[in-house]
Amino acid sequence: EPKAQVIPTSSGHFSSQLSDPEPSSSPKEADRLIPIANVGRIMKRSLPASAKVSKESKETMQECVSEFISFVTGEAFDKCQREKRKTVNGDDLLWAMNTSASKPT
Repeated sequence: EPKAQVIPTSSGHFSSQLSDPEPSSSPKEADRLIPIANVGRIMKRSLPASAKVSKESKETMQECVSEFISFVTGEAFDKCQREKRKTVNGDDLLWAMNTSASKPT
């Protein structure tokens, strides 16, 4: 069954596309993704008790949040390198989120 993948676009937004599933997920891929059970639990907390969340929507959200974390962390790390620091802190992450949110689309 095809799987949704989240792809960053040149404008800083994300789009999803279907891809053929891989025979098995590599350990590196599994380490990159937030556990799907945690994603599903967070999604369910945001909805009425009667709401259902499909497996596909959990997988898509898992890709989105994992990509978001990677992007923000990378931006924060770039800032640290420019400032000749080795440790990313909370202020760096907030700076990265605010900076990326204020970029024109």
